[in-house]
Amino acid sequence: MAMPVKAPERLWTAEDLLALGEEARYELIEGRLVPMSPTGLSHGCTEARIVALLWSYLREHPIGILVTGEVGFVLRRDPDTVRAADIAFIRADRLPPEGLPFGFFEGAPDLAVEILFPFDRYPDLLRKVSQWLEAGTRLVWVVDPARRTVTAFQSDGTLRLLDESAELDGGDVLPGFRHPVRDLFEGEL
Repeated sequence: MAMPVKAPERLWTAEDLLALGEEARYELIEGRLVPMSPTGLSHGCTEARIVALLWSYLREHPIGILVTGEVGFVLRRDPDTVRAADIAFIRADRLPPEGLPFGFFEGAPDLAVEILFPFDRYPDLLRKVSQWLEAGTRLVWVVDPARRTVTAFQSDGTLRLLDESAELDGGDVLPGFRHPVRDLFEGEL
């Protein structure tokens, strides 16, 4: 009896993912769809605080744009990888001269901010951080509301674990950006 031949798994492209529409909550990792669940209230509050701090900084230092809402970034092609950051910053000189695309950004942001959800798996998070850095992201902040810490991963391979007593800075990505880590969690219930 002949063994059934398994059909090859379909590899999705960034364009396939985009065609699913905004209601579809997926990332694309090496051509495979990976579902994303909605975030919780604490996550949303932390995200809003960070956006407010970065927005204020960028009003004084208009060096690029801030995006939120899990904007997709094409980090790799063939097979395609599209990842979404909770918050991202892109330098102005890297933006397309014809204007912002309606689709995903081709390339990595300069800063990616990931806010941990209690059910996030650490190996998956480290893989995502590695993908950001390998694609050209210069700084990744992993914000942990439960532990009230931020881990800053830099493109040179260094990382810094910052607790509430430390100061978060933007390094050479956001020169002059400095805020106490506790500001990210102030008012948590």
